[in-house]
Amino acid sequence: MPTVRDLKAKAGDEPITMLTAYDAPTAAIVDEAGTDIILVGDSLGNTSLGYETTLPVTVDDMVRHTAAVSRVTDDALVVADMPFLSIGVDESDSVENAGRMLKEADAQAVKLECGPHTVELTEKLVQLGIPVMAHLGLTPQHVNQYGGYPRQGTDQEAAERILELAEAHEEAGAFSLVLEHVPANLAADVTQALEIPTIGIGAGPDCDGQVLVVDDVVGLSEWAPSFSKQFGNVRAEMESAVDDYVSAVESGEFPAEEHSHEEADLEDLY
Repeated sequence: MPTVRDLKAKAGDEPITMLTAYDAPTAAIVDEAGTDIILVGDSLGNTSLGYETTLPVTVDDMVRHTAAVSRVTDDALVVADMPFLSIGVDESDSVENAGRMLKEADAQAVKLECGPHTVELTEKLVQLGIPVMAHLGLTPQHVNQYGGYPRQGTDQEAAERILELAEAHEEAGAFSLVLEHVPANLAADVTQALEIPTIGIGAGPDCDGQVLVVDDVVGLSEWAPSFSKQFGNVRAEMESAVDDYVSAVESGEFPAEEHSHEEADLEDLY
């Protein structure tokens, strides 16, 4: 299993692969494919729990799903997302919530949606032995502030602020940085400026690695962002299988003789 030190060493050397997973069966597949990092994202609010945003996701939700992923992961680094209002309000609560991901869910690191308020917290967590993956650009927990999910860092001032925050979190001890939905040239500049690896999502090809939501990759989502790519069509396969099951039950084709067992020594009860 790679360590955060191993991943830091890959910056500028070989591409880093990261995918989300929210349950044991999916995590096993992602791990067996040789993915470097499995992110248990708070995007499970959208993909698994039926919410419209990530905001309702709780610390208990994240602990439960991260633990399920960790149980079946042998080779990938498991990173747990810190959900809305779980960090950044009170330092002691932030530390306790982040610590639960390692103590109770067996994650190896946590991811923070970052801003000026998370620089000191990153340093504190790292000092306590909790590795931190930073996240800048589009931070979905700010959906109400953004009024949606717009591209970030599109003007000079905003781009400079992202670079400054990236450098501040690197100095605070973050082992990597996710850049989401920012211009590719900004992501390239940030990647060049940092020694820690950058992992892009909608941030162009020049980051040290890439991450996508697994539901988008396998084609399970009804909708996916423009910067994503569907590499399969699991939704269509599932729809076909479920339709066939319903039809087979309704027609009496299932269960067939080979799906049933009769006990010869059992007397009629009625």
